[in-house]
Amino acid sequence: MHRIFTTSVASVYPHYVTKVEKKGRTKAELDQVIEWLTGFDASTLQKHLDAGTTFEEFFAQADLNPNASLITGVVCHVRVEEVEDPLMQKIRYLDKLVDELAKGKAMEKVLRA
Repeated sequence: MHRIFTTSVASVYPHYVTKVEKKGRTKAELDQVIEWLTGFDASTLQKHLDAGTTFEEFFAQADLNPNASLITGVVCHVRVEEVEDPLMQKIRYLDKLVDELAKGKAMEKVLRA
């Protein structure tokens, strides 16, 4: 089992916020991306952050967007569409969306609209 599975989302979330804000994007945009992927609105996301939910629990409760499979590309030298472990793939999807947001991609492209 990968260590990230038992890591709390709350411990990584501030890094996501910092990453997107450094590039001129907002926490609200980050939350919108997370909601698109997981179905968790801002208040539900905040409950998970407050509760210290692990990535494993977070994605077990998520209602993954049916278009998540459209997320392709490389994160940490790994093609997200080729990740075999389903949980790791969901975590990589999130990483990829955060990267795209930080790189200034248009929101409709990030959200696969």
